[in-house]
Amino acid sequence: MTNLHDTLNAHVSSGSVPGAVGLVARGDRVEVQAVGTVDVEGTSPMARDSIFRIASVTKPVIAAAVMMLIEDGLIALDDPVDPWLPELASPSVVRTPASPLDDMVPAIRPITVFDLLTSRAGHGFPSDFSLPAVAPLFSELKQGPPQPQLVPAPDEWMATLSRIPLLHQPGEAWLYNTSSDIQGVLISRVSGRRLPEFLAERVFEPLGMVDTAFAVPADKLDRFTSYYRTDPAGGLEPADAPDGQWSKPAAFPSGAGGLVSTVDDCLAFYGMLLAEGTAADRRLLTPESVRQMTTNHLTPPQREASGLFLEGMGWGFGGSVDVEPIESWNVPGRYGWVGGTGTAAYITPSTGTVTVLLSQLEMAGPSFPPLMRDFWRYATGA
Repeated sequence: MTNLHDTLNAHVSSGSVPGAVGLVARGDRVEVQAVGTVDVEGTSPMARDSIFRIASVTKPVIAAAVMMLIEDGLIALDDPVDPWLPELASPSVVRTPASPLDDMVPAIRPITVFDLLTSRAGHGFPSDFSLPAVAPLFSELKQGPPQPQLVPAPDEWMATLSRIPLLHQPGEAWLYNTSSDIQGVLISRVSGRRLPEFLAERVFEPLGMVDTAFAVPADKLDRFTSYYRTDPAGGLEPADAPDGQWSKPAAFPSGAGGLVSTVDDCLAFYGMLLAEGTAADRRLLTPESVRQMTTNHLTPPQREASGLFLEGMGWGFGGSVDVEPIESWNVPGRYGWVGGTGTAAYITPSTGTVTVLLSQLEMAGPSFPPLMRDFWRYATGA
């Protein structure tokens, strides 16, 4: 069987990615390999503690924080979000997903916390990006590839969101991304604290996630990787540099994709989920909260309508859940998610495994890239 180093290095050697760090943890055995370099210039070799933009791997962290507020008794799953997010108190919905923005009907019921956690609040990306109600998500809310310095502060962002109609009625359809950003605002307003502060106190510090934040401080920029996208000729072009958009705090800390992290910090978080909410003899979540997070809540038609986003998988709170074996690496019960910056983190409770892959190449679309698929095949022994 190919080893982890060779699995990652095959993609680095081909020039498809500058570098990558992979981690596979089974019980007390943790295998880590760092290959390639932090940038295309080869400034320095990739290392275990290299810092990456983890993009949508942020989403499960945000969902866990919402569950903490539920356990605190400050909100409940079936609560309408109106008291904390009045901008969403009386949403309008386009008459059909293909309707123009001015052809609207009232929402038939309020948006709930459960709707947000399951990405069924009515805002977000469908499989068809050409629908009229999708365009404002890109142009006005700056959804899509993370660009933290271009997004307005939470109150202004929510005011803009309130003017964009829902694509579907609350609870009707799974739509990607936007619900996680709304969750970030909800956490801040319910807790009375800025999202970075809440996460630092309740998640990062207890788990020892010393390199996870919404920005990279100056004394850590030497460990921060560059970030690329594929150019029209098939080469790599810069998308962000270490001194770029994550080198200072942003006005809008994105719950959908704003965090930076390392493989060991990701292991700390996902290891906590694998241990049913406990880490280092400290309980952060109850087993029931973890069960709710890692259980599929989508109906078969909702899964099917997700298209390439889920590739037939289900969705829990903040992450996907494998409900049936589709490929060799699909293990029923596997929970986690991928980031559009070339990152992925999952737990597989049936095998006691945590897998983390961090690279620095923007995904070309919702389909999982070859590096991820090969990494998952290695991790499952397929």
